[in-house]
Amino acid sequence: MQSIEHIAERHPELLPDHFDRIEDTLNDPDEVRRSSRFGNARLFSRWFDSVRGGKHVVVVVVSDGIPDDRDWIITAYISRKLSGGTVEWKRP
Repeated sequence: MQSIEHIAERHPELLPDHFDRIEDTLNDPDEVRRSSRFGNARLFSRWFDSVRGGKHVVVVVVSDGIPDDRDWIITAYISRKLSGGTVEWKRP
């Protein structure tokens, strides 16, 4: 899978140790933002106390409605703070 290879190569602090956090973030995010760089991308984020002493895991998902609705992960990374993009949804 190309995106997993990209994440492992570009963000080795995330993989392989925190692979399960990618799924956790997508299934139960704290916040979803629309990317300011790519209109068809969303940034799913979730805070984990257990990741590097407390960090956000951010998973970037691109949606393509043509010809069929498809979504795919293009990257994921660890961040100490969130910035950029427009918040579309936030956990109450």
